Amino acid sequence: MRFNFKKCILPALAMIFLSKSATSQISSFKDSILGQVNTITTAVPFLQIAPDSRAGGMGDYGVATSPDANSIHWNPSKLAFIEKSGGFSVSYTPWLRALVNDINLAYVSGYKKLNKDQTFAASLLYFSLGSIDFTDEAATKYYTFSPSEWAFDIAYARKLGESFSGGLALRYIYSNLTGGVTIQNGTVNTHAGTSVAADVSAYYQKEMDVSKKNSVLAFGLNISNIGTKISYTDTKTKDFIPTNFRLGSNLKMELDKYNTISFGFDINKLLVPTPPVYERDSTGNYAYDADGNKIILAGEDPTNISVPQALITSWSDAPGGFEEEMKEFTYSIATEYWYDKQFAIRAGYFHEAATKGNRQYFTIGAGLRYNVFGLDFAYLIPTTQRNPLENTLRFTLLFDFDASKSTDSDDTTE
Repeated sequence: MRFNFKKCILPALAMIFLSKSATSQISSFKDSILGQVNTITTAVPFLQIAPDSRAGGMGDYGVATSPDANSIHWNPSKLAFIEKSGGFSVSYTPWLRALVNDINLAYVSGYKKLNKDQTFAASLLYFSLGSIDFTDEAATKYYTFSPSEWAFDIAYARKLGESFSGGLALRYIYSNLTGGVTIQNGTVNTHAGTSVAADVSAYYQKEMDVSKKNSVLAFGLNISNIGTKISYTDTKTKDFIPTNFRLGSNLKMELDKYNTISFGFDINKLLVPTPPVYERDSTGNYAYDADGNKIILAGEDPTNISVPQALITSWSDAPGGFEEEMKEFTYSIATEYWYDKQFAIRAGYFHEAATKGNRQYFTIGAGLRYNVFGLDFAYLIPTTQRNPLENTLRFTLLFDFDASKSTDSDDTTE
């Protein structure tokens, strides 16, 4: 049998070199897009804004903190371990004050323990976007509207053991951004967008000794806004709402009879499709195929992905591969100090990759508890100058039903 070098070796070498060349090209392509801004955008982003001052003072951290009246937003399952029989809070945040003066976020939440193992809660989140003028192609104003969005939640939490609990929240979302105005020369009608969603959460806490100090170690998980896509027009275009994965831990240490301190950390990731990279022509405009669709160079077409699919594919769909996928996580670290359960000081840091939104800021906050009432506030300090989030203040007023009953009992005794 004669061995033919040209027929056997040369094709094999060609395949090896072609494979290496293709791998090199793919690697080079991924390297070229890793530095590009590829922010994930969704409808109703107000659902991701920290609504209360306690979490707002700790770098938007709240999935594993000790439970309070605002736990329905961060992790409903925590409410199963809340010690008080009931309470509510009211929060207010002037938003983006460095840009405009008429955007505000308001939040009302409350809870009631049904028994030692079960808790019910409800909340209302309202986002006002000020006043917007609609103009035609000649820049002539023809319509003024005040857009707003809100979400109403109900939640149920139950202990599933001495140290573990689960929670479920249901949410109705309403978003009216246009007031029904007609766009694109009268060819497209707009309307308010609506959606329904759910949160699934879990919480674990365990008492232990750390350096001979009574301590509580806690872990929290919340997958929020698992819900239907939202549409604002009569067309088939629909947008994802911000389905979010949140996981974190917290260590609370009792330093002595009067002083406690806690440290926390959590990560977040949106479970929605990452925008793909589209091909562009020599002029920089998008390139289209024969059917009029944008040509995708890398990534997945988000219009062909359902909500259940996105819960899985969003972990590996970034055009830049694993490195870009890791940049889609945001991180929060926080600490909270309490003196005699009456006065608190808080601090935190929030980090988001520069190519995924570039939100990076420190936060500080304080809290005061007196009898029936409590007051929290938070202040945001961005790491960059001329940041639209700079000087953001949050205020929260809390009301404790148990303290109210105690006060009434004391008055009756007297």
